[in-house]
Amino acid sequence: MKPVVVDCKGHLKGRLASVVAKQLLKGQKIVLVRCEETNVAGTFIRNKIIHMRYLNKTMRSNPRRGHRHQSAPSLMVFKAIRGMLPHKTTRGANALKNLRVYDGVPTEYEKVKKMVIPAALRVQNLRAGSKYIRLGDLAVQIGWKYGDVVSKLEKKRLARGAAFHSRRTKVAVKQAAIVKQHLDRVNGVKVNQKRVAKQAAWKANHKATKA
Repeated sequence: MKPVVVDCKGHLKGRLASVVAKQLLKGQKIVLVRCEETNVAGTFIRNKIIHMRYLNKTMRSNPRRGHRHQSAPSLMVFKAIRGMLPHKTTRGANALKNLRVYDGVPTEYEKVKKMVIPAALRVQNLRAGSKYIRLGDLAVQIGWKYGDVVSKLEKKRLARGAAFHSRRTKVAVKQAAIVKQHLDRVNGVKVNQKRVAKQAAWKANHKATKA
């Protein structure tokens, strides 16, 4: 089955995770790109406090063997999706193998058509004026060290995309001009042929009337 590439920008994390988990259980392969652009409802300080409390959870008897909390946005989204799957069963484990998550857009998915999930979009689920944050900003505050790197790579990718689009536009304009010239030439020939046919018919009628 061909994988579906989803651009996470403008999606709410929980809504996105629920829809993706359902599709994974159906056997669909899904690739999530730009996970750092995922949104979370609520103010920044509220979400930061909640997450910092979560980071303090560990094993009481031996903290070195406790929970491993990830700071990358892609792994946060992955963990949210994993929590909605029966990942300890064979069915859930096989479904989780069909998921790929990335910060930014890898080179292999730059020219692939990217989809959105309308049911998970922020504009569809939050009221106007509601507070929300960007998951990448929260990740930087709790220890993610690659926010600047991903943003630089994203700017380069957008620049390449803009250059490619401008080249395609110029080529399309040239092709349209060539097609227009060809059609004008063909139409001109047809008009001349009709004019010559009318003149020949008029001459034939004129000769017939004289005779």
